[in-house]
Amino acid sequence: MTEHNDLMLPAEVAAVFRVDPKTVSRWAAAGRIDSIRTPGGHRRFSRAVVMAYFAEFATPTPDNPPNPENSR
Repeated sequence: MTEHNDLMLPAEVAAVFRVDPKTVSRWAAAGRIDSIRTPGGHRRFSRAVVMAYFAEFATPTPDNPPNPENSR
């Protein structure tokens, strides 16, 4: 089981990517970023997955645009 400290709220993920939290929820619904659901139905994101995903898009190149929403 993932530790509570290893999970991020949509707002925390949004701050990393500098997008609105609703955008993060849309990415999750579209399968662009993995998430889990709490028993109450709220989304949580693995810190390791989010940071790896961010690192993948941290250095834009012609083949790797900076916005993950446009690349998957």
